[in-house]
Order: sequence, then structure tokens, then C-alpha cells
Amino acid sequence: MRSIGLDIGSRRIGVAISDEDGIIASPFCVLDRSSIEKDIIRILQICNDYNCSVIVIGYPFSSAGQKTGMTKLVDRFHESISRVFSGETVCFDERFSTTIATKSLINAGVRRKDRREVVDKVAASIILQSYLDMVK
Repeated sequence: MRSIGLDIGSRRIGVAISDEDGIIASPFCVLDRSSIEKDIIRILQICNDYNCSVIVIGYPFSSAGQKTGMTKLVDRFHESISRVFSGETVCFDERFSTTIATKSLINAGVRRKDRREVVDKVAASIILQSYLDMVK
């Protein structure tokens, strides 16, 4: 059972996919945001191509556990994709995922310009891996 993880931002969506056994998450791609409808079509195509049965959406909380400005967007996205996706959709706490992804990329020596291009999919893989670890 493959799962897909999403780190939804205002300009980009980071995407990660698990292996077929649902054990290991890997960064997959970064999608430039369009409309919610067009974003969902692209994500559903990835789910179809890779036979994903679970969509894990990073849910934005502040470090204090409060909802953030992005919460409404993610709620709308989750509600919309849940209506058209036949599998399970889950919102999962994404606190510190982008910070951890950025620090990991810095430690790996990735240049700032290059980090911007990959940080969202690395954050999505952190969100998805945390979820996979929790459900196993």
C-alpha cells in the first residue's frame, strides 16, 4: 500500500511517496500551485500512476499548537480532495517539518538556491515518514 505525502504551501506543494510496503517515504516532486481544482487533478494523477491508497496532508500548527494562516487553505484542500479521492485522506501535524528539512539540506551542503527547489518535497517526506512510523 503506497501513500503520498503533501506539504501544501501558498506557492508550492511538496510531494513525497512511500515504497509499496508503506515503510519508507521518499521526496518525489514539487508542484507549483495553481487553483485547488487543478492542484487536486495533478495529485490524483500521481496517486493513480503510483497506486496510492492514502493521502497524508501536512496540517499547519504553530510551535505552540495553534492553527495558522495556512490552516484554512489546508482545510479547504483536504475537504475538496476527500470528495474525489476513493482512498483515505489524513491530516497530520507538520510542525517543524520545513525547519528540519532546511537544516538537513544545509548539513548536506546544499546551496541556498538549490534548497529552495527541493525543501518542500523533503518536508513532505518528513511528514509522510512521521505518519508511516506512527501507523506501523
